[in-house]
Amino acid sequence: MVFNSFEFAVFLPLVFVLYWTVLRKRQNTLLLVASYIFYGWWDWRFLSLIVVSTFTDFLVAGAIARTEVEKRRRMLMLVSIVVNLGILAFFKYFNFFIDSTAGMLDSVGLEPNLPTLRILLPVGISFY
Repeated sequence: MVFNSFEFAVFLPLVFVLYWTVLRKRQNTLLLVASYIFYGWWDWRFLSLIVVSTFTDFLVAGAIARTEVEKRRRMLMLVSIVVNLGILAFFKYFNFFIDSTAGMLDSVGLEPNLPTLRILLPVGISFY
């Protein structure tokens, strides 16, 4: 769904009206579901990425809030960062590293047969 489409012209006012009609404690849930619908509209197969990222961050944030041990809080934050950067690195840089490694091995006389993946970079992966 793109911002200048008919679908978005219907989707945005609908979400806006629903947001102001649901109970206040349900508004964030509505926005989360609407975000998933908006993102999944492009390609539902990538929806699992944003769901994994969202729930990882949600669980980590809850664990951070429950602990007062600074070292544990930093470790939990690191878990969140590693998961999110891992998703980004895989989709954005996997083929780059494979091609670079193959080039280096080829330059020393080895003929690598490394797997490359035909990965479509998910929309907005650098932003969530």
